[in-house]
Amino acid sequence: MASSTISSASTPFIHKVDVAAVPSFSSPSHFHIRSASTARPRTRPLRVVSVMAPAQTDRNPSTTGSVKTAMTVTEKTLARASQKSKLSPGENVWVDVDVLMTHDVCGPGAFGIFKKEFGDNAKVWDREKIVVIPDHYIFTSDERANRNVDILRDYCKEQDIKYFYDITDLGDFKANPDYKGVCHVALAQEGHCRPGEVLLGTDSHTCTAGAFGQFATGIGNTDAGFVLGTGKILLKVPPTLRFVMDGEMPDYLLAKDLILQIIGEISVAGATYKSMEFVGSTVESLTMEERMTLCNMVVEAGGKNGVVPADSTTHKYLEDKTSVPYESVYSDAGASFLSEYRFDITKLEPLVAKPHSPDNRALARECKDVKIDRVYIGSCTGGKTEDFLAAARVFSASGKKVEVPTFLVPATQKVWVDLYTLPVPGTGGKTCSQIFEEAGCDTPTSPSCGACLGGPRDTFACQQQIGTSLGEWATKKARYILPLHTQQQLRL
Repeated sequence: MASSTISSASTPFIHKVDVAAVPSFSSPSHFHIRSASTARPRTRPLRVVSVMAPAQTDRNPSTTGSVKTAMTVTEKTLARASQKSKLSPGENVWVDVDVLMTHDVCGPGAFGIFKKEFGDNAKVWDREKIVVIPDHYIFTSDERANRNVDILRDYCKEQDIKYFYDITDLGDFKANPDYKGVCHVALAQEGHCRPGEVLLGTDSHTCTAGAFGQFATGIGNTDAGFVLGTGKILLKVPPTLRFVMDGEMPDYLLAKDLILQIIGEISVAGATYKSMEFVGSTVESLTMEERMTLCNMVVEAGGKNGVVPADSTTHKYLEDKTSVPYESVYSDAGASFLSEYRFDITKLEPLVAKPHSPDNRALARECKDVKIDRVYIGSCTGGKTEDFLAAARVFSASGKKVEVPTFLVPATQKVWVDLYTLPVPGTGGKTCSQIFEEAGCDTPTSPSCGACLGGPRDTFACQQQIGTSLGEWATKKARYILPLHTQQQLRL
């Protein structure tokens, strides 16, 4: 447990405190079990596993102090998944996996390892717990990229994988009802993210799903191949950094500002193999999409996983998305945190990350004279419906035309539909697409990872040299990595 004081470089609205003096986020000791109408059925009876030491009385142990081993959300989740009554940071445990996700870039490699190690005729451990989402190199004529999707299709047919979101008509994504788009956003929209579960994915930004109060992290193809055959993975329990954000968030801020502030404070290595737990009144006020933004970028700080404790907002979001029972867990009072950071969000200003690192933090107003060449709104970080609504409100309020090429890449088919159907609040009923068209932006393109990962010559990333990026990375020629609202402020 670390004990430290504010450094001279710390901003006035953040305090790093002695964690021994501050109680953890606490909650009832019982599990919340919710259910709804769609998604896969559970293939085995629900078994509630104790993830804390038993209370000495019938009273709530988190209020009586009778918990023998207090644990954080992450420690409890991994304890449940490993059938342990207690876990501590640094322990290595075999964990049962609830969901494994892969996509067109890593899926073929993971499937190849599975066949090599388990045999050509081997079957996966659970066909209903594997989610395959092509999303990276989709809208291309490149034969090797297309072959990757073919391999996914063949494997999913061979293994009878229930959740394969296929695409066959590359000329019109709307002709593919099963195709979703960016995996991290689609996982949430399709009901695969649930509190208290362990979700692994062959992508570094799988940590996005921690917004649902679950343990979610990225793994490599070798580990994924092993999980395909066994449903288990060996994990080291990470220590937890706790970020307490309080105060009403000004309407000129987004969750991207919060995470850029945190990364700027602790650096891109500050959370290396650590869990980042987000709590406080500000976090509780965030929508699920904004919580996803917060957790999405913990990997940019080196984090093993990020987590927001589940609450009524989480449960409401999941009501029409899953019928699978789930168990919400919370940090115990007295849980040990490696460090704790406290923020007064009312004092935070819009931020940018300057080259060449997400922790190169600066105030947006300090960059007002920076020339922007092109704008990109998209990615798993910033291509969600609420991201586009935020941009549309800025465009509508300015009443100006864009002065640089502005590209729009919705994360998923659902987001694309929202751009054409949802009215933007305060604009007289106009949709995002109408506002973007009036402002002179490019027409929203096919949902995918867009400009983030590069790819074949005819993919979006290689056709456009993006000058700014809302996503987690920028291209080599990018000038700044900016939050969406900051891009618009600087340009308008």
